[in-house]
Amino acid sequence: MKPTRKTCWRIGVSAFILYLAIYYWQSVAGLLRVFVGACVPLILGGAIAYVMNILMSFYEKHYILPKGGKLGALRRPVCMLGALLTVVFVLGFVVRLVVPELLSCVNALVSQAPAAVDRLLRNPAVQRMIPADIEQRLASIDWNGLVKKVQSVLLSGFSGAASAVSSIFSGLVTALFALIFAVYLLLGKDTLGRQCGRVMDCYLKPAWRERVRYALGVLDRCFHSYVVGQCTEAVVLGCLCIGGMTLFKFPYATMIGTLVGVTALIPVAGAYIGAGVGAFMIVSVSPEKAIWFLVFIVVLQQLEGNLIYPRVVGSSIGLPGIFVLAAVTVGGAMFGVLGMLVGVPLAAALYQMLKDDVSRRSNASI
Repeated sequence: MKPTRKTCWRIGVSAFILYLAIYYWQSVAGLLRVFVGACVPLILGGAIAYVMNILMSFYEKHYILPKGGKLGALRRPVCMLGALLTVVFVLGFVVRLVVPELLSCVNALVSQAPAAVDRLLRNPAVQRMIPADIEQRLASIDWNGLVKKVQSVLLSGFSGAASAVSSIFSGLVTALFALIFAVYLLLGKDTLGRQCGRVMDCYLKPAWRERVRYALGVLDRCFHSYVVGQCTEAVVLGCLCIGGMTLFKFPYATMIGTLVGVTALIPVAGAYIGAGVGAFMIVSVSPEKAIWFLVFIVVLQQLEGNLIYPRVVGSSIGLPGIFVLAAVTVGGAMFGVLGMLVGVPLAAALYQMLKDDVSRRSNASI
């Protein structure tokens, strides 16, 4: 096939752009970082809208008021408001249940600390470890220099605190813009879907258009099933934790079980985060029980990670359990918590598309 002038022009322009991107890679990478940073509120808003749309679609499906007239026009805003209130209620319930108990445990530990330190210093084994010339060593310390070092550390800490406050304010502004963008997406999702369909109809060939729609459909099904399965698994784990802690008479059973269930939304490793906070709280009651609680959580987490999680989440997205564990491991190693969250549905989508392609090729070869 003889290349046309248009084809040669496209190849030349593409090669020139590739050369510029490689030669000026530092500038291009900096420009990409700025662009991605500017798009963070939009990306976060899209993620919030997708998750909220699952709950919103459920409410729309069970909307009991008439579809026509003014009540029908309120169907979308009412369902979106119901989804937002549901999320706010759940988060408020968890915070109301966890934070006061956590603060009381911190206060208890702080109040018990002086007596514990005094008992520790009176222990003969600890006294033998303290040098006999401790008073001479304390007298030889340059206290003025030490005070100046402490002052410099405090000053640097104040600058760090100012930077932290600035980061928190920036994060709040980003979250606010993301929430506003998510609301606009949810209210106009039907119009946006039609507009995207018209753009694909105009600029993509029929074959490519079908491939894109097929890939998007598989991704949507996998992510939808993953979110539902992950929430189901978190509820199951939280209930098992509450039941086990109640059976073994651990303190703060309801509160710690709820916290473990919420942190279990982070695949595999999330429950350990809640377990660390729970053990810290149980220490204020009994250090021995805190150790047994950690043993209980390790056993429960092994049960959840090897049996419950692969079956509940894996079966909901059609991904075998071994691939669920592989996706969590690889995704977490590459991108941390974000990789754990999106690794499983992405692996499920790739698995489904590969399975469909193998089935299609096998039928075509017969």
